[in-house]
Amino acid sequence: MVQKSETIWFDGKQVPWDEANVHVLTHALHYATAVFEGIRAYECADGSSEVFRLRDHMVRLVDSTKILGIKMPYTADEMTEAAIETLKVNKLPGAYVRPLVFVGEGAMGVYPGDNPVRAIIAAWPWGAYLGEDALEKGISVRCSSFSRHHVNVMMVKAKASGNYVNSVLAKNEAIADGFDEAILLDTTGHVSEGTGENIFLVRDDVIYTPHLDGVLGGLTRDSIISLAGDLGYEVREEPIARDMLYVADEVFFTGTAAELTPISSVDRRQIGDGKAGPVAKLLQAEFFKIVKGENPDYEHWLHRYQA
Repeated sequence: MVQKSETIWFDGKQVPWDEANVHVLTHALHYATAVFEGIRAYECADGSSEVFRLRDHMVRLVDSTKILGIKMPYTADEMTEAAIETLKVNKLPGAYVRPLVFVGEGAMGVYPGDNPVRAIIAAWPWGAYLGEDALEKGISVRCSSFSRHHVNVMMVKAKASGNYVNSVLAKNEAIADGFDEAILLDTTGHVSEGTGENIFLVRDDVIYTPHLDGVLGGLTRDSIISLAGDLGYEVREEPIARDMLYVADEVFFTGTAAELTPISSVDRRQIGDGKAGPVAKLLQAEFFKIVKGENPDYEHWLHRYQA
């Protein structure tokens, strides 16, 4: 269950949580004409707080509206300021932040016409997305029977709400079959991504990740690639066959919600020692130093505030 905060930023105003409502004929509710972001705020070691790559997320949000043809009523800078305001008003030193832009009520039918475009930013306390133990012990995953979107079927570079029906189907299937999460393959049969995460594998100290042709370019993915390079690892972005996962030394997910979560098994085949491997552990440790404000070399990724 989501832990309620006091207010949600809604169309430029702070509205009490329980009053941030929409009409049942909201266009986005029927036709998924909406885009969103997932962002994390962390409490730092010095008592301050920071939001990780906040403006980058808001730029991607605006880009997503452009891709879907939604007339965004706010700039990335305005959304950035609204997110900080929401965290401060709710006195949240650490939180998950969810901006959402959607087409509101008015004309019904696939074409949204001149329906108003609405925007919200909610924030609430949230722990590890896949469970606290998962960061150390790893999770079990299966390759889904559902394929990831083709680039000319859905707009894969937009973080569009409609795209996630595909993820819901894959996740439900995985949970029903006793797994923690799913990996989706693209329409060529190559590894794409998780239901809400990017994926990496390690083989002989080289890190591999699928190229961005058909996946959403995650900001945590981008950060881990930069961090791994700075730590001296070779990172290769290239097509990954499913069986490469089975023989990998390590496999892990990255994402705002997942952070860096190791994968202990794929399709019931144990990966490495069946828990977080040395590369994942190192990247995890260094990543958490960054988001806790303990590595000044990456300060440019942090948007500081005082809750």
